[in-house]
Amino acid sequence: MKKVAVFFADGFEMIEALSPVDYLRRAKVEVITVAVPSSTMKEKNAVTSSHNVQIKTDMSFEEYMAEFSENLPDAVVCPGGSNGAKNLSNCPELLAHLEKCYAQGKIVSAICASPAVVLGKTSLLKGKKWTCYPGMSDCAEKSDGSFFEGEKRVVVDGNLVTACACGTSEEFAMALCDLLAGKTECERLEKSCCLR
Repeated sequence: MKKVAVFFADGFEMIEALSPVDYLRRAKVEVITVAVPSSTMKEKNAVTSSHNVQIKTDMSFEEYMAEFSENLPDAVVCPGGSNGAKNLSNCPELLAHLEKCYAQGKIVSAICASPAVVLGKTSLLKGKKWTCYPGMSDCAEKSDGSFFEGEKRVVVDGNLVTACACGTSEEFAMALCDLLAGKTECERLEKSCCLR
């Protein structure tokens, strides 16, 4: 069974984080929710969304790294939310992990602020097509030589998947389902969820 890690940090955008969790689990993909530490966290496995909803994750980032630093998941997801993306980007161990996943051919994905704020602190955007929340592309520090496609809602370029905002959460999740579970499973999901 394919495995996906979704990284939650305080200030995350709920629909951007939970849509991939929900759709991927419906597509029979194992999803692990991971709490990434920040200065605002009160418990190691609990994070608070941008709209003040608390979520308990499957594991802390420390627990995740103990289990998955070498045995990498098939995909990783960085939800947006301005503060959530900032908190993810402030974790050097996470940034290094994203680079390692990408280098080993795993799917690295980010939505809203996270493509620019999180992936922009890595070399992952170089030479790649990508999108992010409108007006945030300048936040990407290391994206020289990338091909920003701000007019696109979801961009898939090899093993990099990016999306522009919370309104694209469903499309983003379904793009991941297509890559991880395949066309037949996606068609089943589209029918069962009345997507089309």
